[in-house]
Amino acid sequence: MDEENNKPRAGVSRSFIFAIFIVLAIIGVVAYFIFTNTNTSSTLRPKEFVSLLTEGKINKMQLVSAETQVIINGKYKDINTTTGKEFTKTFTINFDTREFENKTNQWYVDLDDDGTDDICNIADIIRYADNKYEIDIINAKNPYQTTWWDQWGPTIILIGGSALIMVFLLSRMSSTVNASNRQAMDFNRSRARKASSKVKFSDVAGADEEKAETEELVYYLKDPKKFTKFGAKLPKGVLLVGPPGCGKTLLAKAVAGEAGVPFFSISGSDFVEMFVGVGAGRVRDMFRIAKENAPCLVFIDEIDAVGRQRGAGLGGGNDEREQTLNQLLVEMDGFNDNSGIIVIAATNRDDVLDPALLRAGRFDRKITVSLPDRKGREEIFKVHSRNKQLDDDVNFENIARRTVGFSGADIENIMNEAAILAVRANREKITVDDIDEAIDRRVAGPAKSSRSLSEHEKEVVAYHEAGHAIIGLRYPHSDKVQKITIIPRGNTGGHVRMTPEEDRFLLTKKELEARIVGYLGGRSSEETFFDDVSSGAQNDIEVATQIARVMVCELGMSSLGPIQYERDTGSVFLGRDYTSTQKNFSVETATKIDAEIRSIIENAHKEALRVIKENKEDVILLAKTLIEHEQITAEEIDYLMENRHLKRDEKKVEEQPKEEPQVEAPAEEKK
Repeated sequence: MDEENNKPRAGVSRSFIFAIFIVLAIIGVVAYFIFTNTNTSSTLRPKEFVSLLTEGKINKMQLVSAETQVIINGKYKDINTTTGKEFTKTFTINFDTREFENKTNQWYVDLDDDGTDDICNIADIIRYADNKYEIDIINAKNPYQTTWWDQWGPTIILIGGSALIMVFLLSRMSSTVNASNRQAMDFNRSRARKASSKVKFSDVAGADEEKAETEELVYYLKDPKKFTKFGAKLPKGVLLVGPPGCGKTLLAKAVAGEAGVPFFSISGSDFVEMFVGVGAGRVRDMFRIAKENAPCLVFIDEIDAVGRQRGAGLGGGNDEREQTLNQLLVEMDGFNDNSGIIVIAATNRDDVLDPALLRAGRFDRKITVSLPDRKGREEIFKVHSRNKQLDDDVNFENIARRTVGFSGADIENIMNEAAILAVRANREKITVDDIDEAIDRRVAGPAKSSRSLSEHEKEVVAYHEAGHAIIGLRYPHSDKVQKITIIPRGNTGGHVRMTPEEDRFLLTKKELEARIVGYLGGRSSEETFFDDVSSGAQNDIEVATQIARVMVCELGMSSLGPIQYERDTGSVFLGRDYTSTQKNFSVETATKIDAEIRSIIENAHKEALRVIKENKEDVILLAKTLIEHEQITAEEIDYLMENRHLKRDEKKVEEQPKEEPQVEAPAEEKK
């Protein structure tokens, strides 16, 4: 359970190799000049040397004595025949030692300047020249007298330098290989991270029953003796199941924040890699470190990524994911004792989990985290508005009634969007309009201000949405109309937001039929007032048909009786698009099913037409008001239906007359 550090890969770059070659070349050149005898001076014959010496042209000599010879290196003056200028030139000459010491091989040189040559040897000549011209004579070591270092020094330096460079290169390459090996070995290390959650149970709203179940885990970890004296054992696993955004992860963080014990979090997808055996190794490593930190909590998010049912894969069941799941099953309830380790897992697909993972002894407790009810939504709104400036008119109770079916994540997003809208409008506080606009954005997307509708299209949309709304207002068992708008959002030209009066877990046949009537209200309104239909009812017809089919094939709400003809299978492996439903009926029954669905839709269509025609004046009033104001809220609808006109802001428009206005039907209706 270590935290990975993303380090750059070690390697030998081209620039580094080029620098190594430059260093080698410099070493070779330096060794060549230091350890090789590179004499570039000219070689004089003995007669030339004596002539230069007696003429006083030699100004410096270096005498190097050896066993068999004397070497003389020096400098003498010469004249450039082209320019006539004098310059200094170096020379070298070798004499036999016997000529120098035994005075053999005599020379004839005028040493006393009397015009007569004297018989002398080379030693006499040098002595004469030194006395007469004060030549700088230096006795030096014989360069040809070699030592051990002279013979092997350059070789040692070159070979040693090359060896050091090779060792350095190999060490760099070895570090790269070792890093790769360590990285490969790190695959088996757990990716679980030690979390430090600051979330408390007070931050979790709308899930009182779920908190009560998980609070027992905290109490057990803090005071286990209180439970063990009654023979109670610590549950090994807790599975949090629920729709996305309901607070499963937040609940696990709250347990971590309240428990005060080490808390390790990991995602189900972190176990599985392309390498065989990696997932099982990570599971072993995770539980090994958990045992070292016991008592502790281990949270596995999205466990369905690794805990899906076994035996249905194309690889014959011997794939990496199944090996990982097998190891997880063994660690949770095998021969190993994992006392003090509680595993909390979260998923919204418990239907795909392997049965062995759900049995007692592994995940002992299954907690369903449902969508919050009205009271829960109100509390969640209050939690996510703690650090926000709200207008005094904001009433979370009314807002909670308008957000049936919203999850905690949806509510958090709504409050965040409302805060952004308030900042965008340069307001100091968040108003009800900001929250209402944020709800519309969450449902249908942001308003399309760039999309312009023609006058006829705007009128058609207004009567279409008014048709939906009048069903909710006048038809029994319908949902309450919360808002009507003809502002384009997403792919829609407008919409009517309708929610139940109270949270419902059951739907009756009449309520489902009322929903179908409501979906067909828009199309029926177009038929009534324009004697034509548009493509705006496409989604309405699709949803109405789905409801009718579920009533007939799954709920037994038709003349075919309480028989289930279709069942949602949703294959875990092949995908829901390929095997979404299982059909248990013959061709003859299929014909009857189609007839029943058609009958439900046609009856709902007739009911929608009837309600619209009976409340034609109300539909016209709603449509005209929508054309003028573009959107109407629930409070404004009630005022409009009672007073037949809409109360307006005095700052924007003039005050409405008290008498009831005359409402006219569109031109098509007049005909």
